[in-house]
Amino acid sequence: MRRRKQNVLAKIFYRLRSLLLWLVIGTCLIPIISTGYINLATSSDRYRSSAQIPHEDVAIVFGAGLSADGTPSPMLADRVESAVELYQNGRIHKLLMTGDNSMISYNEVMAMKRFAHDLDVPTQDITLDYAGFSTYESCYRAHQVFDVHRAVVITQNYHLPRAVYTCRQLGVNAVGLGTPDREIYGLRGMIPYLLREMLANVKALSDIYLTRPHPTFL
Repeated sequence: MRRRKQNVLAKIFYRLRSLLLWLVIGTCLIPIISTGYINLATSSDRYRSSAQIPHEDVAIVFGAGLSADGTPSPMLADRVESAVELYQNGRIHKLLMTGDNSMISYNEVMAMKRFAHDLDVPTQDITLDYAGFSTYESCYRAHQVFDVHRAVVITQNYHLPRAVYTCRQLGVNAVGLGTPDREIYGLRGMIPYLLREMLANVKALSDIYLTRPHPTFL
């Protein structure tokens, strides 16, 4: 009787251990599969050179944080500079800058506007979205609030697939220009961004196909 009870407990333990193993494997695979799918779905719509970008009216520039002095972070400065290059080459005519202005003391889009203006972009060709608190909200608001139907989206290469995919699913026929990331910050420096992006890809698919939340402000 005792041996039989031990066998039953061993079987239960084995099954629980197998279930836990499959849960761990599934948890690891979902971000990988989501990232692979989004990368594959946008592969023909992403470019690394401004010379490859088709002519469009608008470029959407996503926020990427500010430095301690209130100026654009290095990543954000790269995005704005790429947008300015497209503007100066005549490939786009307007800039929609979208970012976080949730606090009076923190204003990504105004810093972006100043930086672009210092690079000789007229302020009348710059529109600001102060409530672009996430990639999803920026794409949603670009279409619903600013009536953008076609655009070039500009961000680092690691973030570009999700930006293009999200905009396309929310009504903006987008192509993307990727700015360097690993080339500048190295693979080791990019690992936290890459891991976070994999999780963000899962959330993006959930937002688009399951929950479809409204932006914080619409």
